[in-house]
Amino acid sequence: MKKRLGPFFVIFSAVYFFWVNPGVAGTTLFQESFEDGNFSTRGWYDNTSPKLSSVEHVANSAKSLEFHFAKGAVTPDNAGASIRKKFTESDSVYVSYYIKHSASWVGSGVAYHPHQFYLLTNLEGDWSGLIPTHMTAYIEENGGNSVVAIQDSLNVNLANVGKDLTAVTENRAIGGCNGDSDGYGNGDCYASGSGYANGKQWKSGTALFSNTAGAYYKNDWHLVETYLKLNSIVNGKGAKDGILQQWYDGKQVMNYTNVVFRTAQNPNMKFNQLLIGPYIGVGSPVDQTFWVDNLVVATTPPVKISPPQNLRIISR
Repeated sequence: MKKRLGPFFVIFSAVYFFWVNPGVAGTTLFQESFEDGNFSTRGWYDNTSPKLSSVEHVANSAKSLEFHFAKGAVTPDNAGASIRKKFTESDSVYVSYYIKHSASWVGSGVAYHPHQFYLLTNLEGDWSGLIPTHMTAYIEENGGNSVVAIQDSLNVNLANVGKDLTAVTENRAIGGCNGDSDGYGNGDCYASGSGYANGKQWKSGTALFSNTAGAYYKNDWHLVETYLKLNSIVNGKGAKDGILQQWYDGKQVMNYTNVVFRTAQNPNMKFNQLLIGPYIGVGSPVDQTFWVDNLVVATTPPVKISPPQNLRIISR
């Protein structure tokens, strides 16, 4: 006679599945562990000889990517140009990496920079500059705060700089100069060459890279995960449904689900290029370093399921 499995077995099995299978990111576009210098063979280009450290790295890793700024330097040692990699175009992108800073790290010392990670779209070329573009997204930090920012200077309606065009035309910028598209401010707008530059940013509410030993200590390794999803175009207009989210060591520090990243003048815009190009425009105020390890780029974040709470086991 076959033994009947009671409710105890069924409940235990379901709980066990969700506990030990937290999920994976949607489609993994690429991963980089920085274990060796053969960057060009893995599709990286521009600067294919960045500096690696065998001293600083996460557990179960042998090396990390190192960026050392000498005092007064605008770019790190051996940085040259940005290290770039193309990936299959997607209207959403998830970027995950571990980061650690030297105890001397202070960043730029001013209210902007250092730039660190950049995302470009299929509207730019393989060798595009980072500004002006149809959109560059930045993942960086300032004053200990995590920062996600955008600029779309090539979209500025030059005939109407400083005017709110959000209810007038889709031929406008969303990062500044042509009004507030989503309620997150007008952004910056300033003359640059023969045109204008702009910029809009979101900051973590808490300083995540602290000088004090503890959960946020900058001289420890921390996991930073960022997810951007471009807004949809509905009835010829950019909808307020773009997503900007970020997690720090698994804790969510940014969650915006009504962002406008594009208007109907760029309905086919998608992400397709990542750059790592640290830059401090005013020059590094001190001798300082940061390291990056275990980079993952995917289309969506992993499913984040918390361990079960207050379980009840029923048997008979």
